Amino acid sequence: MDQLSAMRVFVRVVETGNFTRAASTLNMPKTTVTNLVQSLEAHLRTTLLNRTTRRVMVTTDGALYYERAIQILSELDELDGSMSNSQTQPSGRLRVEMAGAFADLLVIPALCDFYKRYPQIRLDIGVGDRLVDYIAENVDCALRGGTPTDQSLIARKVGEIKMHTYASPVYIRNFGVPDHPRDLENGHFSVGYLNATAGRVMTTEFSRGEETIEITPRYVVSVNDARTYVNAAIAGMGIAQSARFMTREAVEKGELVEVLTDWECESLPLYIVYPQTRHLSNKVRVFVDWLAKLLQNLKIEENREQIRKAS
Repeated sequence: MDQLSAMRVFVRVVETGNFTRAASTLNMPKTTVTNLVQSLEAHLRTTLLNRTTRRVMVTTDGALYYERAIQILSELDELDGSMSNSQTQPSGRLRVEMAGAFADLLVIPALCDFYKRYPQIRLDIGVGDRLVDYIAENVDCALRGGTPTDQSLIARKVGEIKMHTYASPVYIRNFGVPDHPRDLENGHFSVGYLNATAGRVMTTEFSRGEETIEITPRYVVSVNDARTYVNAAIAGMGIAQSARFMTREAVEKGELVEVLTDWECESLPLYIVYPQTRHLSNKVRVFVDWLAKLLQNLKIEENREQIRKAS
């Protein structure tokens, strides 16, 4: 028996909850997974898992072995990484989750550069702004907008995006232009953005000088996808706060107009998050560094655009 392989398989069975999902994430036949766990139990002379027709349950000995196993595997991965030659290219599959707007408008257009730098990394991008089971779905990391609240995740800030306030000509014809952020609570409507984690529509924040105002927007429609959010604003369903990289085309076409320009919007922080139990591998590290550089370039480009407009 390859004890190290059996240990990795056992850990994955515990984390995914059954043999079938573990086999799928490990790209192994289910019979191989079953045989390795059985061999490990025979070697240890104890039962690690109780199997039923519907689920797998960890025994007391299995729980103790799992806790030590993940520590050993994490330390081993870290040791391998530290001993690898600095010239060795990171390689392998990298599974990343991110919202569709980030994927379509930020990451995908720049991916040729990432591939030129790291041709041995196979990038699998899951698109959506949903809650993710990082372990069961074998997700390495996720790009998320807003400050993370899940204490089980490690978060690294990779940048922030300046937000602006927009309305469509259709909306302006129907409701006029707001003069003050407070108008969004009385007489005007916003497009609501539904926070998937909190299950409620997010508030919006404006500042001017030392004055800061938090608005609970009135809305007739709320959505949980950034692209749909902008499209709802274009359709005249309300005023929206969004990043320039998402609205540039609509502004150029005359479908959106910037409003409340004398008020600053709260910037949207961007974080890479990953589970505490997962070692930050070299392939994740280089992706995070590349993404941070990409966002920095985006910020520089926007600043140049503002200077051109001001002059």
